[in-house]
Amino acid sequence: MRLEPRRNNRLSPRSRNLRATGAAACAAAAALLLTACGQSSDSATSAATSEAAKVLPQRTTASPSATADLTEAQQERKRVLDATEVTFDDAATTAVGEVAGGKLVELDLEGVDDDDRDESPSPTGTSSPTGSPSPTGSPSPTGTGTGSPSPSPGGEGPVWVAEVAEKDGTVHTVRINAVDGKVIEARVDADQDDEDKRQTADWLAQATQTPEQAAKVATEKKKGTVTSVNLEDNDGDGVIWSVDVVGSDWKKTTFDVDAKNDTIVREETDND
Repeated sequence: MRLEPRRNNRLSPRSRNLRATGAAACAAAAALLLTACGQSSDSATSAATSEAAKVLPQRTTASPSATADLTEAQQERKRVLDATEVTFDDAATTAVGEVAGGKLVELDLEGVDDDDRDESPSPTGTSSPTGSPSPTGSPSPTGTGTGSPSPSPGGEGPVWVAEVAEKDGTVHTVRINAVDGKVIEARVDADQDDEDKRQTADWLAQATQTPEQAAKVATEKKKGTVTSVNLEDNDGDGVIWSVDVVGSDWKKTTFDVDAKNDTIVREETDND
């Protein structure tokens, strides 16, 4: 029997080197191919993003300042009320305390719609009980009193201006610092005559409800800050308390409240 020599399956060193070199070359080629494909994909994605940006530009979401949305009158109300520390009730108590046996006829926060009050007639078409211009629309009095002339709302601070009447109708003007509650000035109005006094006394006799009660009725109807309360004639049909309330939107609403039964007989909102 003829024996064939065993086939040698081991590769020579040279063959192994050639095979390893070929494998490395294939791996490098594969890597280059993958890199090229990746770059091509990234380029396509970048181009698509750029095109989308052209179609849908970036939008800004910044909203305008809340103050910028307010009218000039609303900004002024906000400015005055932000600086006011003394409430209507506290100012009323202080004012009445300056006049023995006195009753409040009018109380206004100076600087809140004073121009509107002076330029247009009152809701009832009558003047104030004293028959003279409201002190909120006139220059600070220079006569003698308990203090110096009042500061303006744009100067040292806001001011409450009150009219308090004695039993015979004699009216006193009392000015109160709306920040610290101190009385700036208290004096008797010099422009009254006997007819003015009789009219004021008559109106007060008819007003069985207090200005504080009228203010409560108004703020129950609209939440806000009371900036003015005035006793006025209701076109010959009794008397009313005219109450101004400034809401959180800085708009002012005027309520005419019957001074005998606390019924709201008129309501008007100033959108300016």
